[in-house]
Amino acid sequence: MKKETDIKMIAKTIFGLEEVLSLELKRLGAKDIEVHNRAVSFKGDLGFLYKTNLCLRTALRVLVPFKKFKVRDEKSLYEAIQDINWEDFIDVTDTIAIDTVLSTGLFAHSQYISQKAKDAIVDQFRAKYGERPSVDLEKPTIRIHLHIKDDTCTVALDSSGESLHKRGYRDKTNLAPINEVLAAGMVLLTGWDKRSTFIDPMCGSGTILIEAALIANNIPAGYFREDFGFERWKKFLPYDEELWNVIFDAAVDKITNHEQKILGGELSPNVAKKAKENIKHAKVDDIVSIKNCDMKDFEVPEGRGVVVINPPYGERMVKDNIEELYKMMGDTFKKNFAGYDCWILSSNMEAFKHVGLRPSRKIALFNGQLECRFMKFEMYSGTKKIHKLNKGMDGMEDLK
Repeated sequence: MKKETDIKMIAKTIFGLEEVLSLELKRLGAKDIEVHNRAVSFKGDLGFLYKTNLCLRTALRVLVPFKKFKVRDEKSLYEAIQDINWEDFIDVTDTIAIDTVLSTGLFAHSQYISQKAKDAIVDQFRAKYGERPSVDLEKPTIRIHLHIKDDTCTVALDSSGESLHKRGYRDKTNLAPINEVLAAGMVLLTGWDKRSTFIDPMCGSGTILIEAALIANNIPAGYFREDFGFERWKKFLPYDEELWNVIFDAAVDKITNHEQKILGGELSPNVAKKAKENIKHAKVDDIVSIKNCDMKDFEVPEGRGVVVINPPYGERMVKDNIEELYKMMGDTFKKNFAGYDCWILSSNMEAFKHVGLRPSRKIALFNGQLECRFMKFEMYSGTKKIHKLNKGMDGMEDLK
């Protein structure tokens, strides 16, 4: 395949971030964008494949599909995989890994299907050469992705290698760190203007704050990564180091150096220390600052801003404590955060009631296996009526 031709690609994401990812792709220059469940398909050239891996904040991985066929059972799957000429992709001395996603009643276990597909590939080489490629789950020459929906199997190459949420900046984590892709998606969903104050008063290991800093200064999401899967491709879309360097340098040239107020608070001294180390590792310690304090005591700068919180959902807390925590958040919003848009992510719908405020937006998201709501609470300075009047006047100013 020539690098000038358009390649069909699929970027996988977290449920609820499909539209955000679609907008990211549009801004990067993708063609033929289509939104799917937990994925967005698009087209671009080889350079764009590199660019998406480097720059997309809400993609988990970028796949290049190259074969589609019908399956009835294990035998038909094995035969269809064997019909692919795998020498177009790898040599006998290379390594493979296979990931399978099932949305079908035909098969029950994804790992078993991955094993059958692996058998089909290695048997092809063994029949020809008397030896076979080996499996490498960490850094294979090619990572193969199978998606079986109903009776249709799509075979793709995974250009990302490790999941793109593994940015490479996070060294220290607390017990339940938020996925970087989800954190970036939450920041983008708030519509933050990148200039006003951004606060996470329960920042944990600092992931939401770091993602906000990367967004604000246009630092590519993959800037700190050591490698991507496409760098090991030899035959199918072989790695073009010169082209990669051009793409990387162009993205780095767009990095800005604004001085936003990005502030975090963390009650645990140990976790606050970890957050500071992660922020330093991400090289955003000049614009992100952390205080070891309770949310109630957090010093909030005057003016407008955005607050994003990923509090405990209650899995490891007793009911009274979790209700008290959510009530404290609502009370603190009212008392200290006038002029701010305050967002909370939680899977605990009962606890949300104790915030004591009416949300103006509810967005469904998944944090791992947990179905959550990302809720917005607008904290007006003055009364709501005056706020609406001022907003109307702002709109009149725009028309002048």
